[in-house]
Amino acid sequence: MKLELALTAATVRMDLAGRANPRRDAELLLMHALGRERAYIYANPDHEVLPAELLRYDSLLERRVSGEPIQYITGHQEFWGLDLQVTPAVLIPRPETEHAVETALELLRNTESPRIVDVGTGSGCIALALASELPGAQIDAVDVSSEALAVARANAERLGLHTTLEKSDLLDRYLDYGPVFDLVISNPPYVGKSDADKLQREVREHEPHCALFGGLEGLDIYRRLVPQAHKVLKPGGWLVMEIGYSQEARIRELLKRWREVKSVPDLQGIPRVVIARKAQSHS
Repeated sequence: MKLELALTAATVRMDLAGRANPRRDAELLLMHALGRERAYIYANPDHEVLPAELLRYDSLLERRVSGEPIQYITGHQEFWGLDLQVTPAVLIPRPETEHAVETALELLRNTESPRIVDVGTGSGCIALALASELPGAQIDAVDVSSEALAVARANAERLGLHTTLEKSDLLDRYLDYGPVFDLVISNPPYVGKSDADKLQREVREHEPHCALFGGLEGLDIYRRLVPQAHKVLKPGGWLVMEIGYSQEARIRELLKRWREVKSVPDLQGIPRVVIARKAQSHS
């Protein structure tokens, strides 16, 4: 079967299955099945796809039809221009999380050799994005999941970016260190279990629940993280947290002893990131 015919048939299949981007999905899976770049797909519509390749393609398409996220099928997701490996052990990095990276870089603009910790690193996307921009920084990345840390470690090694990866339930391992960090950053689980039915089915059924759900209201992790961050941040240090839709007011309630509390909107004007600064004194 010619490549263009296989791609057209797959696009129709994706469309009938209700996939939001049928042509994109069909192309990405064909690229993966053939081990080719997109340019090859477009330049060679008459390429004869071998029977073994068609079988592999059909298997990938079937996984997508069943609702499995395409990132888990291909094992890759781009974030901050970095090609990250992802598995079902980690949350799929979202473009919205790049707002947290942008915010952190702006806050650290005048800090020489900052020390940073990324809490709940998952695939390592935030820590590695910061490492790519701040070669002089000392970046720790922690996660409670050994499987997630293995993914983050593989990404760091493949990209040649250095981070110190540690297993920790939030900041537990650092609480006896005193104030050592210039910035704490996190994209914590913030979906409330009461809102589980509002998630896309493929997210709810395939992505790790420990990285999605933060208790009944989605605030459990923030309630623990905020006081822990206050203990490990240097005076004047910053806390940067991604937040869920409609959570800003309640999270601000947790930050009453902090200074310069602000929210950063996403491209739709929805508050996406909350920042707060520890007072310059130890009080």
